[in-house]
Amino acid sequence: MGRLDGLSVWITGGGTGLGRYMALEFGRQGAKVAVSGRREGRLREVVEALESEGGVGMAVPCDVSDDDAIQDALAQVVDGFGALDVAVANAGFAVGGFVEDLDREAWRHQLEINVVSAAMTARFAIPELRKTGGRLGLVGSVSSAVYMPSNGAYQASKAAILALGATLSAELEPEGMSCTTLHPGFVVSEIGQVDNSGQHHPDRVDRRPAQLMWQTEDAARVMVQALYKRRRQYTFTGHGRFATALARYAPWLVHQAGLRMARTELDKRAKKRGLG
Repeated sequence: MGRLDGLSVWITGGGTGLGRYMALEFGRQGAKVAVSGRREGRLREVVEALESEGGVGMAVPCDVSDDDAIQDALAQVVDGFGALDVAVANAGFAVGGFVEDLDREAWRHQLEINVVSAAMTARFAIPELRKTGGRLGLVGSVSSAVYMPSNGAYQASKAAILALGATLSAELEPEGMSCTTLHPGFVVSEIGQVDNSGQHHPDRVDRRPAQLMWQTEDAARVMVQALYKRRRQYTFTGHGRFATALARYAPWLVHQAGLRMARTELDKRAKKRGLG
């Protein structure tokens, strides 16, 4: 028997990375799990993995940039499971580049997927969560508090998730619901292999520091625990907590690190232009 026996869970961005492993962890603890995303084959792989461990899964394809698709996916989950106890807005990606390099469309796409789609997922899930006194999860990032060059659009989107989660927590708690905003540090996932348009490139080198990476299974375990405990915010990985503390109590150190990164990148650009 698991502590989440019988609960119904819906995870967007559930075909890979944190979404996939959260689904498996929820399943191991007894929940029925629906996963949504654009790549139906990946969703079915997650369902097969859930079922191979004796769990109950459902693949519900959904493009979270489409309100009708979100509502249709939610209806399928509720029809299939009879209720909704947990909804996790996990879908997202990262736009990289200096602010000077990013056009309006890049900013629109980043905020549309990471912020607006999370807000709409919450908006449509709340009426069902109200019926069960359920839990809402938003996947943010340590980048919501620690700002470095070449990541302005992504960091802005995760700072917005931080604000959205705090707002939803206050709005939902009086009615017996909860909102948990989860802030991972570096975790093994495909995010480093996704380009600025949201397309995945399996051969692309992930330039994040490998020595700081948490395994996805470990991250999923603590995320599910935070949701179960109805934590309002949960920041994890040791380096993530350390960096967040530095940003709060010694922001000048974080700024100095950002300056070094920016100068290194600018030197590389100068050399490419033949000026170095």
